[in-house]
Amino acid sequence: MIAESAHLNHRSVDLIQRFHEDCELRGVASTIDYVNRTKEFCAVLEARGSNPLDVTKDDLRAFLVRLKKRRLKVTTIDRIFSCLSAFYEFLIVEELVEYNPILPFRKYYLRRYKKDNDSEIRKLISVEDAARLVNSILDTRDKCILVLFFKTGMRVGELTSLDVDDIDLEKGVITLKHTKKRSNRVLYIDNEAVTVLSKWIAARKNRGGSECPALFLNKSGGRIAKRGVENMTKKHAERVGLYDANSRKLEDKFTPHCCRHWFVTHLIRRGMPRDFVKELRGDVRGEAIDIYNHIDRKELRESYLAHIPQLGV
Repeated sequence: MIAESAHLNHRSVDLIQRFHEDCELRGVASTIDYVNRTKEFCAVLEARGSNPLDVTKDDLRAFLVRLKKRRLKVTTIDRIFSCLSAFYEFLIVEELVEYNPILPFRKYYLRRYKKDNDSEIRKLISVEDAARLVNSILDTRDKCILVLFFKTGMRVGELTSLDVDDIDLEKGVITLKHTKKRSNRVLYIDNEAVTVLSKWIAARKNRGGSECPALFLNKSGGRIAKRGVENMTKKHAERVGLYDANSRKLEDKFTPHCCRHWFVTHLIRRGMPRDFVKELRGDVRGEAIDIYNHIDRKELRESYLAHIPQLGV
């Protein structure tokens, strides 16, 4: 919570509290992040003499300028506006506003902003380095998380929202929660991923919080957060020389998103048809040809098992 949040008026505090309760009711994995970002936004609005129910484009532009002056990463700024969008979707449901002002603003300002910064090269490691990384990890949970990232290309938020019931070890599939960013919810896993998942699920029973539905638990026995996954990945990557904490270049830092980049790149390099790679990546289908291009699931699974790199776990 930032200092400004202490100066929020009673109306804003009430809205944020109701938003907090709504997030918890819906099982939002990053509730605290959503709430804190909303508090900061509301504090800035009040400093401008405005409020969240009557926000203007000038208010949003002023908030964006404020964030950019802090030299935040592009992904962080986009994440903040994603949290605000969720807040306004809540206000729509509560019939307090008629539309979500974040959507058109984000599309006009942030998408272009994001694309302009995508020229930075993300770190791509070899299959050998990926194997060296995961096999250097002794903790069962941490090893399982990294293996799943490499084997499925799932996003951090998709992983943290997984429940134990979403895993079918017998069929070798993982069912993700529904999101607007993904077209497919069923991901395939090979024998290596099944092995590490089996070990983690067995070890999980002896850890605090085992009654929690979340697949991956934090030290307190609750659902692991995105920041926890990011810090864990950085710790192990830095230990084996894949993360340079002193460099400001993106290509010198191995992050969970690098696993998604690794997943796509190495499947393509091993000869998997691009349509299959695109389907496994789960990009939202935007063109009519994508919508009508039905892929045989059996063939897709067989191709995945034939092309996914092995890590020797």
